[in-house]
Amino acid sequence: MSVKIYCVGGAVRDRLLGLTVKDHDWVVVGSTPEEMVAQGYQPVGRDFPVFLHPKTHEEYALARTERKTSVGYKGFAVYAAADVTLEQDLQRRDFTINAIAQDAEGNLIDLHGGMDDLRAGILRHVSGAFNEDPVRILRAARFSARFGFTIAPETLTLMREMVDNGEVDALVAERVWQELARGLMEQHPSRFFTALRLCGALAKIMPEVDALFGVPQPESHHPEIDCGIHTMMVIDDAALHGYPLEVRFAALAHDLGKGTTPKAEWPRHIGHEVRSVALTETLSQRLRATGECRDLALLAARYHGDIHRAFALRADTIIRLFQSADAWRRPERFALLLQACASDARGRGGCGEAPYPQQAYLLDLLAAARAVNAGEIARLCQDKGTIPAAVQQARQAAIEESVKRQRKECNA
Repeated sequence: MSVKIYCVGGAVRDRLLGLTVKDHDWVVVGSTPEEMVAQGYQPVGRDFPVFLHPKTHEEYALARTERKTSVGYKGFAVYAAADVTLEQDLQRRDFTINAIAQDAEGNLIDLHGGMDDLRAGILRHVSGAFNEDPVRILRAARFSARFGFTIAPETLTLMREMVDNGEVDALVAERVWQELARGLMEQHPSRFFTALRLCGALAKIMPEVDALFGVPQPESHHPEIDCGIHTMMVIDDAALHGYPLEVRFAALAHDLGKGTTPKAEWPRHIGHEVRSVALTETLSQRLRATGECRDLALLAARYHGDIHRAFALRADTIIRLFQSADAWRRPERFALLLQACASDARGRGGCGEAPYPQQAYLLDLLAAARAVNAGEIARLCQDKGTIPAAVQQARQAAIEESVKRQRKECNA
């Protein structure tokens, strides 16, 4: 049997969609691990035979089949040998749009109608084996967010069955976070969560987010926008403005406490900031979010209300805000916090591209306070115990002066 190499998966799909192809995946039919190593390929696969090309360093995987052996996405027995055909390899793939291959002459091998589904904008599973890997639920949600594709009804049914059968419960935190982070970075991240809600997976994976839907959102310009819809609008706004992952995760988590507000307190959500902080900590730990994402989300959960009210805050309160947010040492993170708050303000319906003047206002005040020469003040203090109070007093004076200047400019 002669060895044949095919380009498969995302590279073929993206090329057909007219998108830029970033990485190529190749499947090798008719070869063995020993033959690949003999040709200079470097083995890197732990669970199945994958090799790096000696020059391009792109991944080449031997054609393989898989057999389910236990619950979870690692519960598979993999068979990779020279007698595995391209047809068998494509049969195990998740979606028809990812099961298109291209040979060395440029011919497309589409055995499952992937090209038709690309044209129709449909995510459809290749075979019944789809329900053997719970990660595919997350991938379906992510592809929906990336391409705006509709999940086929029969695929959605399989996804619901996987949730009901407990397959989702076997997902490890690292893999959930990986897919969540990628989903948040798509053009329309709300579609990621919509897909998970449709199959019931959101309540299992992120119950704190799922609980927001159906809860009234008091600040909304439209009564039909509940806390869940508001949160989706906020993360979509963060995506629209190209904000980084930390901001998008903070946008997702900023209002979690509202999902636990007793109905008797609707729609005021008294004390939701404290609950939001606790739930954000819980969610971040369970998902094993990065420290940067967790820390910014905690700040957004605690202080977004204060930041929205920035123009009404006294100078000493603003000083405490800067101190609590560690803005003296981390001004760049404080700027990210303001981005999350700006998306929150715009994600209330009817705001569109409305400006968020609190952003420039607080950045100006922070710059004025940070310009205070703490070292010089310390040098002039005879009683070293008075240094902190003297520095704070100088910063407060700088903030008050900046406020006066900005108000004068606005009235000019």
